[in-house]
Amino acid sequence: MSVIAPVAEAVAEVATATRTPVVRSKQAEREYRIANQPAFVLHSYPYKETSLIVDVFSRDYGRVALMAKGAKRPHSKLRGALQTFQPLQVGWSGKSEMRTLTAAEWIGGLLPLERSALLCGFYLNELLVKLLAREDPHPALFDHYVATLNQLAHDEPAAIVLRKFELALLKETGVAGSLVVSTTTRQTVEPDQQYVFDPERGPREARISDTAPVVSGKTLLDMANEDYSDNLTQTQSKFLMRYLLAHHLGGAPLNTRQILIDLLQL
Repeated sequence: MSVIAPVAEAVAEVATATRTPVVRSKQAEREYRIANQPAFVLHSYPYKETSLIVDVFSRDYGRVALMAKGAKRPHSKLRGALQTFQPLQVGWSGKSEMRTLTAAEWIGGLLPLERSALLCGFYLNELLVKLLAREDPHPALFDHYVATLNQLAHDEPAAIVLRKFELALLKETGVAGSLVVSTTTRQTVEPDQQYVFDPERGPREARISDTAPVVSGKTLLDMANEDYSDNLTQTQSKFLMRYLLAHHLGGAPLNTRQILIDLLQL
């Protein structure tokens, strides 16, 4: 049995059993109370003397900014719970874009990330912070994030795990079209043909004058099938995803990506 299954099932069970219905009225969008929402801390920073601003990725509400009042106090219940890469149940309330954290409970089920896996985890979080709009739900991406953390914790090959997550992120946010349909012929890409990938349209046959990364049709087909067993697919997909992410980030640097490149060649 896959090591991913127990964690995914546990998170799904929490989400199903405790999910608070999303009320669509304008008043509810301004003021509501959420309880027992599966979530992960993406980033946090100090606010005043005793509080934190916490950016969480929740399963049913997407990225949410929460004020954790008193979380820096030595005896605060929130102090030990607000850790990155650990599954939480959180609650919040409020009237504005900055909600107030009302509860955070560690639910367990994931091994801690260590060494290079920890760097990879921070890379995932930086991608989510920079590419996800606030309060835009992506439950399928949340589940993929859980699976990815679990794979990294169990020392699965980081180069493959990260490529799968990067592509899932671009697909879930609606900026990655089909990998395998040529924009010029409208036919499935040919394994032996060389292509470049237009970030706004998709793959097309490569030209001598192209400056974008050139990849084989086989690489695109492998990526679509999540098959990274071929070393050439691993290499070409790395440079392709680096190119696509740079485009969709508008040139904004990824600090953790540079560290991974320098230390691990990922």
